[in-house]
Amino acid sequence: MKTLKHTIYIAAGLFLLAACKPEINVAPASKGTADFSRYIAIGNSLTAGYADGGLYLEGQQNSYPSIIGKQMQAVGGGEFKQALFSQAQSNGSGYLQLTGFSATGSPITAPVTTGLAVRGVQAIPGFGNVVLYTKFTGETDNYGVPGIKLQQITYAPYGNLNGYYERLLPKSSPNNTTAYLDFVTAKPFTFFTNWLGNNDALGYATTGGAGDVLTDKATFQALYNLLITKMTAAGQKGAVATIPDVTAVPYFNTVTVGAILAGVQKANPAVAALYISAKTAVSVDAAYAPRAAKASDLIVLTFPTTKIGTPVSTVAGMQPYGLTPYSPIENQYVLDEDEVALTKDYVDAYNTTIKSVAAAKGLAVFDAYTFLNNLKAHGMIVNGISVNSSYISGGIFSLDGVHLTPRGYAIVANEFIKAINSTYNSSIPLADVSAYRGVKFP
Repeated sequence: MKTLKHTIYIAAGLFLLAACKPEINVAPASKGTADFSRYIAIGNSLTAGYADGGLYLEGQQNSYPSIIGKQMQAVGGGEFKQALFSQAQSNGSGYLQLTGFSATGSPITAPVTTGLAVRGVQAIPGFGNVVLYTKFTGETDNYGVPGIKLQQITYAPYGNLNGYYERLLPKSSPNNTTAYLDFVTAKPFTFFTNWLGNNDALGYATTGGAGDVLTDKATFQALYNLLITKMTAAGQKGAVATIPDVTAVPYFNTVTVGAILAGVQKANPAVAALYISAKTAVSVDAAYAPRAAKASDLIVLTFPTTKIGTPVSTVAGMQPYGLTPYSPIENQYVLDEDEVALTKDYVDAYNTTIKSVAAAKGLAVFDAYTFLNNLKAHGMIVNGISVNSSYISGGIFSLDGVHLTPRGYAIVANEFIKAINSTYNSSIPLADVSAYRGVKFP
């Protein structure tokens, strides 16, 4: 009897526990006021799924538009198609892989050069050589083109100058005349995401201001208005993203002036400073002059630190590279303090345009500028995983220090989805970030 009573008490307790189980209210899947039956994505390398310094199959499969497209299927979205590389050519353009670490903890990478989708090189007079990739002839909803700027979306010959875009077009270089804006709007669609404009600032920043120019602010405004007007011409809805603060990515925050100087001073404590060639004012037209480097000068990730101290022929005779005003670190390796301020000024102007145009059209906005700056300052925990902006260990940025890992792209996809749900009263489920990897270790 005692056993029977005990059993009854346990059963009653379990019943009460079950009765007290909290209910989790999950909003029913709904498309809200939007139509996701054909979703297309326009943008640059981030949209294409570029990662680790290249475009390859795994990156494409984990692009943020692909993740958004899968989640949209829960609320009536159609199949999201992409211009994927084949399995036989799955390494696409080639990319970097992590092979180990040096004795001092620096990562060692090597290029992947097999299984590529390269079909040749086309010489374009007055421009240079363009790498051509295996043509894609099927349907695609992801129009991400690595390298494209907003500035180039109406330039008809652009299809001959960018091998990633040329790959999507029916004709071969140098016979293409289809402007990007006309190409992406040629077939009907109901919803779009747009993350164009990054390269209008990033191209300048990643070359230390030496290899590219910032797109004129008025030109950016005019083209963005033209773009969104055409994307919404048939009443389509969509989501746009702002341009990130270029200093929020590890490409500019991993190799620092302080770390290089500390390394030099271990061997020669008498060295007091590094020298760089820097702008003399916050102006596009400002001249360059050598000066001692500051912590606010940003050294790019690709700077070959082994050059420091090597003898260089100068007007003052042979001088150690980077350690005297006669042999400063060259422009292309440093986004100096004034170049940082200049870039931020342009990005702020671009983002004012993006938010203004989006508001006028009632579009959702993923504020990538604010999101990535918050991530840099505080990190975040998502689906039980801690991530931040640190190079490799942070889990979000791939080996090139600019583009994202699959986990980073899943996080971005969710930020887009949150903005879409908020704007259109939809309930697209978020992706499970824990299902996507960070940096792949050897």
